[in-house]
Amino acid sequence: MKPRPKLTPLARFETLLAAVLLIEILIFSKTGANFATTGNMFEVLRLSTEIGLLALVMTPIILTGGIDLSVGSLLGLCAILFGKFWRDAHLPPAVAALCALLAGALAGGLNALLITRLRLPPLIVTLGSFSLFRGLAEAITRGVDNFTNFPKSFLFLGQGYFFGWLPAQVPVLALGAVGVWLLVHRTTFGRSFRAIGFSPEGTRYAGIPVERRLTMAYMLAGVVSGLAALIYVARVGQAKADAGTGYELLAITAVVLGGASIFGGSGTVHGTLLGVAILAVLKIGLTLSDQPSELVGILTGALLLAVLTGDVVLKKVSARRAMGSSVTVESA
Repeated sequence: MKPRPKLTPLARFETLLAAVLLIEILIFSKTGANFATTGNMFEVLRLSTEIGLLALVMTPIILTGGIDLSVGSLLGLCAILFGKFWRDAHLPPAVAALCALLAGALAGGLNALLITRLRLPPLIVTLGSFSLFRGLAEAITRGVDNFTNFPKSFLFLGQGYFFGWLPAQVPVLALGAVGVWLLVHRTTFGRSFRAIGFSPEGTRYAGIPVERRLTMAYMLAGVVSGLAALIYVARVGQAKADAGTGYELLAITAVVLGGASIFGGSGTVHGTLLGVAILAVLKIGLTLSDQPSELVGILTGALLLAVLTGDVVLKKVSARRAMGSSVTVESA
């Protein structure tokens, strides 16, 4: 008989996440009204689309050892720009959407320029752009102007259903997940993100254009932030300056919860998706169980700490087993 293939530490961690997700579903199926229904599962997907998209594009950035704290603020800015282009510039919704996506790409390019050319730390750069983008959104609207009354054809993106049951934004999330997964796990371009996270200088010596890879990662985050802004506006029916507040922290939490190392070099897209699912199920489950909204933040933090502790324990057990195996071989 062939020996059963051993799981890598990251695969074991993702198995642990899957178990946590299953436990959540079982608990909320008992405590939450109408939780264990097909309709509610699609509702969980619908409400987690924006966070899911941001977490997906945050994954390559964290793999490089970087971080982007500006994606939530950029979502708000792109939402405002879309409303401005549509209402005040009288552009068709499709053209206004393209302008918002272009603005997202330019904003991501600004982050990349400061990080790659000036060699500034990503944490400091994106902390600054976090305030810059939100400030611009508030300046454009003076903090009070909202954009509403969007065409029904646009609102379908966030409120409509295909075949009467599939939320319109779910295929967007699915395509984004497949695209980022293929990029990170099936292309040499995507695999270089891990190499950069392990050793930027070593990657440069290997002939990989590190600055170009980082630029693409941050610009991709900008474009997808713009896409998430469009879905957000279509879902809530209005564009306002505070759109996306706190989304960057949820996206980072989902990526780290999914097993990515905040120091770079390690992580998977499917782990990120598990992290997004755990956070989404927790939020919806608590809501349907009539629990205080404050519990979401408390349990999210506790869950993150518990899962990361479990990861450390698994690694220590694996290390001890490996050490014991080596000692046995030497004795023989």
